[in-house]
Amino acid sequence: MNNSLKNTARLLGAGLRALLVLSVLCGVLYPLAVTGVAQAFFSGRANGSEVGDGTGHTVGSSLIGQRYDLPKLDPDDPDESARPDLKWFQPRPSNGLGSNSVNPRYSLILSGATNRAADNADLVTWVTEAKAAVVADNSTPGHRVRADDVPTDAVTSSGSGLDPHISPAYAKLQIHRVAERNGLPVPRVAKLVAEHTEGRTLGFMGEPRVNVLELNIALKEVSEG
Repeated sequence: MNNSLKNTARLLGAGLRALLVLSVLCGVLYPLAVTGVAQAFFSGRANGSEVGDGTGHTVGSSLIGQRYDLPKLDPDDPDESARPDLKWFQPRPSNGLGSNSVNPRYSLILSGATNRAADNADLVTWVTEAKAAVVADNSTPGHRVRADDVPTDAVTSSGSGLDPHISPAYAKLQIHRVAERNGLPVPRVAKLVAEHTEGRTLGFMGEPRVNVLELNIALKEVSEG
């Protein structure tokens, strides 16, 4: 019996020592090492891929899309639809799965897609109405947008619902409206779009794209300069 108790105590002691060693290695040293390497070599990405404006203030992340809407006419009306601020380049529809109703300070968009089929009646209605709105919002007295000119990403959200990019086609479609609203020459705004158009990753992965946040930061600098 005594030998049995000694063996049990020995095993418990070995197990506790293993638990302590693994806790220190995996719970302290490894996270510190990974964090140190990330901060030393990839600090921008490790800190959330933050994007700053011309004054150095952080205004968002290059990985998360954000909306550019006008303030509500009635801040207390939860059913009032958001109206886009047409001074800025607009992102893809970014409704996600709705808003977080728990946070009392911010109306946070929940990431996710609706997964509705292409022939879903609600989806067809949303796309039809969105296309009409894109045509109306981006047509100017000297430039009429046709329904056939509206790219898919202008009327549909991404899988996450928070895509920070739009296609070059959608960015170019907005050039005349943005130029008019900011009192800028169309060629100057077109140059901004060209400068902020990214090619395929490594030349073959993904599609050409435009980061809306970075483009609007450049637009602000030009319009206020």
